[in-house]
Amino acid sequence: MARAVRPASILPLVLDRVGVEIGGQVLVAEVDHRFEEGGLSVILGPNGAGKSLLLRVAHGLLAPSRGAVRWLGPGAAAARRHQAMVFHRPVLLRRSVLGNVVFALRLKGVAQREAVVRAGEVLEATGLSDKSDLSAGSLSGGEQQRLALARAWAVEPEVLFLDEPTSNLDPAASWAIETLIRSISASGTKIIMTTHDLPLVRRLADELLFLHRGRLLVAGGAADLFAQPKTPELVAFLEGELRW
Repeated sequence: MARAVRPASILPLVLDRVGVEIGGQVLVAEVDHRFEEGGLSVILGPNGAGKSLLLRVAHGLLAPSRGAVRWLGPGAAAARRHQAMVFHRPVLLRRSVLGNVVFALRLKGVAQREAVVRAGEVLEATGLSDKSDLSAGSLSGGEQQRLALARAWAVEPEVLFLDEPTSNLDPAASWAIETLIRSISASGTKIIMTTHDLPLVRRLADELLFLHRGRLLVAGGAADLFAQPKTPELVAFLEGELRW
């Protein structure tokens, strides 16, 4: 699906000593990172590392307890309008498959007729066009995740946050989601995602951030960090010996 020309980027996205504290417990501690344009960034770490919390803070769903999240690109004023997020448990409307995508486009101010055309195009691109008239709730788990991705892709975000997009899916459904993520990334959307799926990370990631117990221990090129892990914790995690 072709991406509309945007006058100015909202990137880079800077996390400046970001921390999250809930109930007196520090869950994310002083994370510093700068997400640049291009490539696919993966936030990796064991259960409870703070990955999903950090993703929500970056997207603006949760305010940090300390530190700041800043969009520094020339189009930063429009940052909220040019980003989207898909959760590992898709949140879908009680509408048809087509209706879910059209609704998202209408919220962005797209005229009804154009919204229907664009929704049809993105459903075709995601392999869901034959299910356009079905209720979204009747889809399988993998199909619902594809629909959530299609809905996000349709509004052409510059940055798309994905939280465990292949969680609890069978291999065939996971492959379909991976293929779709590749297509969205290739269309020019910056993807920042969390996942436990190491083979998926090896295939997709350009940049890797490794969190452990709320702290960002290391960040850098994915290929380099897989070849030469820079911390004992990352070595243990990649070997399946670090689980929390």
